[in-house]
Amino acid sequence: MAREIAENVLFPVADSVDADGEIPDSHFETLAADGFYGLAAPGEEGVPPSVLVDVMETLCGGCLATAFTWMQHHGVVAGLAGSPNTTLQDRYLDGLVDGTVRAGVALAGAIPVPPTLWARSVDDGYVLDGVSPFVTGWGIVDLLQVSARDEFDDSIVHVIIPAQPLRGLTAEELPLIAARGSNTVRLKFDGLAVPRDLVSAVVSPEDFAKSQLFGSWINGCMAMGITRRAISELHALGVDADPFEEQAARARLDLNAALEGRAEIAEARARASELAIRTATALVTAKGSSALLAGNTAERLMREATFTLVAAGRPAIKSALLDRLGRD
Repeated sequence: MAREIAENVLFPVADSVDADGEIPDSHFETLAADGFYGLAAPGEEGVPPSVLVDVMETLCGGCLATAFTWMQHHGVVAGLAGSPNTTLQDRYLDGLVDGTVRAGVALAGAIPVPPTLWARSVDDGYVLDGVSPFVTGWGIVDLLQVSARDEFDDSIVHVIIPAQPLRGLTAEELPLIAARGSNTVRLKFDGLAVPRDLVSAVVSPEDFAKSQLFGSWINGCMAMGITRRAISELHALGVDADPFEEQAARARLDLNAALEGRAEIAEARARASELAIRTATALVTAKGSSALLAGNTAERLMREATFTLVAAGRPAIKSALLDRLGRD
């Protein structure tokens, strides 16, 4: 079903979505109708991680803007499913799983040390101050899971808030080079008061760090999806893309090994993004001078591959990429 959606719904209009900077709402409605918003749910409604990444890679190869926006939702589903706040679960989880409620994450402010987003505990909840630099889906999603560091004990506070202008919250749109239409913004928090009943979890820095491995593994799907699409386009042009097929299979094995602790996730992510760059470059070369014109698939994939070098990156991934790109 994911391949059918990618090929028949997403890919035919991916170039126009990129050019217009607007994702048709029907894309998200289609994903919801076929159950793709509940893939990270526990139990019978969810799917094994191997299936999840296969679906994500397929959809990223259909339309990165749509898939990138939709991908954020699963972190909220998984987080809320494991939350000790059962009242919050009862309020939102069913809607998140069936896609009638859409969600995104504001995670990046809690990751750096020192963080860019702080949480201050008060009698009835928390007050948030600072910046979450890259938040996808503003104006598209209904809820945001915001993560901030407690200024007292460095724990990570996860809260669920409405994805809309609030007192103490402002958004600045970011003009991305790719995934246009994902409505990615920079959120500034200036004394945003969040009541305690909207706190989904408070976790230790150690547990938060462990959770980043799975997220980094999932985000490798963007590069792998772009590689898949570039290979498909090369085959359509009559180019022998079998060597790229073999390299893509190895890159996926490396990502899986990293999740299982048998390899370094930073090196696996770097390999995947470098491969996306090389396959997109091969497609531009094979396409010829027409790839220099804006609005075609080859040049879009080239920008999207570049996007994966940095999007959802970490310092270790950057170092691994610079090392790989600097080799003779």
